Amino acid sequence: MTSTALQRAGTADRERTGRHLGVALSLGYLTLDEYEDRLARAMAANTYDALHRLTADLPIDQLRRHDPQARARRAHAARLGVRIHLAAYLAMAVLVTGIWLTIALAAGAWYPWLIWPILGGGLGVLGHAVPVALHRRAQAA
Repeated sequence: MTSTALQRAGTADRERTGRHLGVALSLGYLTLDEYEDRLARAMAANTYDALHRLTADLPIDQLRRHDPQARARRAHAARLGVRIHLAAYLAMAVLVTGIWLTIALAAGAWYPWLIWPILGGGLGVLGHAVPVALHRRAQAA
């Protein structure tokens, strides 16, 4: 047994194990009686080893994939990523417009070259935002 297995488990560790057990119940890996028994033992567990023994026979990767809280965190991170990408794009568009305007006023070169970086960046933002929005819509349906 490793020293980590003997370390004391905290409330967050017990709650995570409880979520895994709940997902296992909802996916049919546990009966209601097994779930109630394991949940009571998880809330009373003091070590990582005791918690691990409660989920050792369950497909943890499968349970993590179906964990609603983890799913919500991933969706939030995806939406935040789109917002950050959009903010960076808008900053780039303002910067490019300022450079174009400065050059146009100083040199009289009014060719609208700024449309190319703005168009390319806009396509990048769309390529990021559309899949996130479609996935969100599919999850809601």
